[in-house]
This record gives sequence, C-alpha cells and structure tokens, in this order.
Amino acid sequence: MVSYWGATRSHADWIVTKLIDGYWWQGAYTPSRVDVAAIYMHQHEESVLGQKVAKAKGIPVFKTVREAVTLGGNELAVDGVVIVGEHGDYPKDLKGHWLLPRWQIYNQVMQVFEQSKRSVPVFNDKHLSYNWDESKWMFDKSRELNFPLTGGSSIPVYYRKPEKELDNDTPIKHSIVLGGAGDEGGIFHCIDVLQAFVERRKGGETGVRSVQSIRGPETWNWVERNPWATKLIESVAKKFELPSGHFQQNEQANICLVEYNDGTNAAVISGRGVGWTYAGEIEGQHEPTIISMLGWAGPFDQYHASNAQPHWITEMMVTKSEPFHAERLLLSSGITNHYMESNWDNGVYTAVGRPIETPYMNMTYRPTRGAQFNKGERPPSRPYIRGFDS
Repeated sequence: MVSYWGATRSHADWIVTKLIDGYWWQGAYTPSRVDVAAIYMHQHEESVLGQKVAKAKGIPVFKTVREAVTLGGNELAVDGVVIVGEHGDYPKDLKGHWLLPRWQIYNQVMQVFEQSKRSVPVFNDKHLSYNWDESKWMFDKSRELNFPLTGGSSIPVYYRKPEKELDNDTPIKHSIVLGGAGDEGGIFHCIDVLQAFVERRKGGETGVRSVQSIRGPETWNWVERNPWATKLIESVAKKFELPSGHFQQNEQANICLVEYNDGTNAAVISGRGVGWTYAGEIEGQHEPTIISMLGWAGPFDQYHASNAQPHWITEMMVTKSEPFHAERLLLSSGITNHYMESNWDNGVYTAVGRPIETPYMNMTYRPTRGAQFNKGERPPSRPYIRGFDS
C-alpha cells in the first residue's frame, strides 16, 4: 500500500523493490523471503514507475485497499501489510504537517481485519500519522486486534560508526541528536534515532512528560543556558574536527526538547555535516558516548539506505513478532506531532514554542531487542536494477 511510486527517490521504490528483489544485509546480498502479492497506489496515475515495476514482476495492481488485501475476494488473503505513505502530491498545513494518507490507508486495512476476524503484521513507514489522535488510534488498533506493528525511520538501523549499541540500563543523564531537522520528515528521522538510544536508559522507557519546539536564533540561547547541551554539542564538533561553535553558526537552526517522566532530558538539534549523530552523557563516564550514522548512499543507488529496514519488515512477517516495541514508534510519532504544534498557540506563531504537557504519552517498557543496525561491508554503488530496460 503506497501513496506514490513515481520517482526513484520515493520511499515506495526504496522499500518495495527490496521486498521483491532482495536487499543488502550484514555485508551480503540477501534474496527476498517474502512474495509481494498485490500493490495499491493511492496516486495511481502519477505512479508510473510503480506501474512499470508491477508489470515487469507480474504483480497485480488493485484500485482499492480492500481489493489489494483481499486479492479481489471477500476476506483478508495476505500474510502481511506494508504501508508506505510517504511522498506524492499532498498539501502541507500552516504548521508544516504533510497531510499524507497513512491513517486513511491503515483504517481501510483495519476494516478488512475486523470483517475477516483475522489480522496480520503491519509495517507503517515513518511516523504513524502527522496527527496524535490518529497515531494513538493506530497503535491501539494493533493491540485490540492483536497483530504485530512496526515502522519508523530507516536511520536507527543504518550503518553506525562506531558499530556500537548501548547496553540496556545504561545510566544516561542527557542526550542529543544532531541531524537534518528542517521539516516534519527530517525531525522525525532525528527523533526516531533519539528514541532508539534513550529507550535503553536505566529503568527502561518511562514515557514523555513534555515536548517543546524552539526555532531560529533562540535555539542557541537555550543551548547557552543549558551547559549539558553545550558540552554534548561541542563534543560532537571535536569528534568531527570542526571548530568550536560550528553548529551555532546556523541561525536557521531549530531544537526539539523532550522531557521524560523519569526526569531525563534530551534534545534534537539541527546540525550539518555529521549525518545523524547521537551524543549521550553517561553517568560514570568522563567523555560523552558519540555514535554516528554516516555515508548515506544517493537516491539512485541500487541499495540506497533502506536495506536493514526491509530486513526487519521481513523478519516481522516471517516470525509474527515486532522487531522492537511498537510503543517506541508511537512515542516518536507523538513527539514529532507535538513539536510541530508547540510553536502555535490560539492561532499565533512564536519562535519559542510553548512546552506541551503530555500525560497521555506515559508508555512504559523495557527493551528486549539486541543490536539491529546493518554491519560489515557496504553494498556496491550501482544503478537500480528492476528487471526491465526502459
């Protein structure tokens, strides 16, 4: 189920082609272990590339979500559902929300689940929805109908330098993530990276108490008032051999502040030239722990960045279990939504957004997963191969 599949840089092309043809995992090409049985494209006429792939691979394309998941019949007829509601000609609202039809597609899948009295695993690319109520409803439906749910960003499972995962119960005091955070899609990538690390703090995840957005030069005024943030930012600059104050030169920066229920504080900050980098202040350690996700392959590259993600999609479809707690995806979705809302109050925009209290984001869990990021030799750089010449 995709919103749009009409360009080689669209998420549908990155993800679905790998489920069809295989992906690069842990240093080697891995053949696909699933069959793509049907495709639905919301913006069908614009999705010329998707139509060509489907025709070349002999995969039927259906006009409705219902027909796709029932294979044209009356009941659910597939073993898993992948929703890639990213890209396409969709408007943005005044707050910057990209009004992608993820909930609309998901809701139609749920109707088939309920009528068939059977459910299967569901993957939802990026955040569940731009809207908190929709995101919470989507998560709740997975629990009500008892099916595994996963999704999120491809960055937490991308290659890392160093190849390191934090241990469970790491005594994290403060955390930052530096990365491209200029819009809703970018900030979600950074927030999902943050959640992948901070959920492993001592005691596990406790949920989020508040979210706040600060944009423009006020970003750096906040950093100056919080020495822990300055220390972590400067540690990243030093790691990358950048001059002190490098990041602060960006006057268009923005910051997402997250306060957790256990008192832990974290921040996502615009940062150029360091890929996506996590820096954590760990109790008992003199120097911060710094882990970066670097070397993003170009959009026309056969293996691009989306390889570990199709691997974990496949694992969920085969094992019927979530690769990580879906609560993490819900928290990342909620933080993103409230960040986008923070700068608006009664229709008035302010650069220093209001802190939004989030007592309903009180999800608690202890992560049980091991390391999930890609390792080893990176894939060769070569153009996409899709089984047709033109």
